[in-house]
Amino acid sequence: MKKKTAATPEKIALVLQGGGALGSYQAGVYSALAAANYLPDWVAGISIGAINAAIIAGNPPESRVNQLRRFWEQITSSAVGWPLGSFQALASVHQRVYAQAALLFGQPGFFAPRKAVEWISPAPPISYYDTNALKTTLESLVDFDRINAADEPRLSVGAVNVRTGRFAYFDSTKMTIRAEHIMASGALPPGFPAVEIDGEHYWDGGIVSNTPLAYVLDQLPRRSRLTFQVDVFQGYGQVPTTLEEVAEREKDIRYASRTRTNTDVFADKHEVRHAINELIEILPPELAQTPQARKLYRMGCVTQMDIVQLIYRPFAPQGSQKDYEFSRSTMEQRWTQGQCDAEQTLAAAPWQAPKDREAGVRVFDVWHAAMEAERKAAAERAKAPDKAASSGATQ
Repeated sequence: MKKKTAATPEKIALVLQGGGALGSYQAGVYSALAAANYLPDWVAGISIGAINAAIIAGNPPESRVNQLRRFWEQITSSAVGWPLGSFQALASVHQRVYAQAALLFGQPGFFAPRKAVEWISPAPPISYYDTNALKTTLESLVDFDRINAADEPRLSVGAVNVRTGRFAYFDSTKMTIRAEHIMASGALPPGFPAVEIDGEHYWDGGIVSNTPLAYVLDQLPRRSRLTFQVDVFQGYGQVPTTLEEVAEREKDIRYASRTRTNTDVFADKHEVRHAINELIEILPPELAQTPQARKLYRMGCVTQMDIVQLIYRPFAPQGSQKDYEFSRSTMEQRWTQGQCDAEQTLAAAPWQAPKDREAGVRVFDVWHAAMEAERKAAAERAKAPDKAASSGATQ
């Protein structure tokens, strides 16, 4: 058996996590990627990430950012009947008011609370909100014929089969994608109803896994990829000092931990694939031809994966309701931060550094690396006066 060699060019993937109102950060990231001509050939998402992904894949490159803007402006139109601008100066009050407004009134073009009469009907609803408006919105912003065309970017969205509890991916290379598939990926119970597709019912994919990273990178045949993974819940954070901060931090950890676990598991697994390839090369011929060695050979891989993490790290606490706080001003702030984070990451471009031929996976987080460097520098600066004082005392 000959050692496998990497012969395919690197491709670009965009992986978008779920997170409701936080998804405008992803739109900002994409606007920077598009401006830098980092156009993905594969876009995958879950929940709000699936909606953003569908808008990206379902439009020509020159229209994608504008269509993302249309979506986010539509769903952040105020659904309440009185002005709330006076709360802008008090960020925490502003956030709570708009979050409560979303719970009470829904969001235009997205979801609406069930009518009172439905709750006293013989068959009361099994979700608090109706999402029919989202279907209309998707069909107005997304060209599903383009998504299903063979020469367009691949789209994959994740959902959970309610009956079996198994994760399912709706993939444009394997089926015809419709608005219902996107809605299924974001059907988070008990708020949103399950979506029926071909006789099965589906809920939000975030119930099982909030990121489609492993699906994209493990698909056969594998291709070396530069993957931008955009997360909207941060793993690292401050120790909370209030109950509200506890609730927000708990939610961040709960969703970010799944993403981190998936990334770590994939990295470990892919390094083993590379090790298998190296092992096959040094095996004696009599061992290399055994059934066991041939089985290992089939599991080996030489593709090289670069994973670039872009994580929404708000500059101040936003509360546990942040994923359903749909105010226009907060949306704009998140969009701008996503764009700025992506621009700084693209300027650094650590993935352009020479690769170790034997390395299977490299993971980059430009912002975290910068913050860690600053933290260490601050710690050294703090030690400096102590060292000076100690030196003076001994003289």
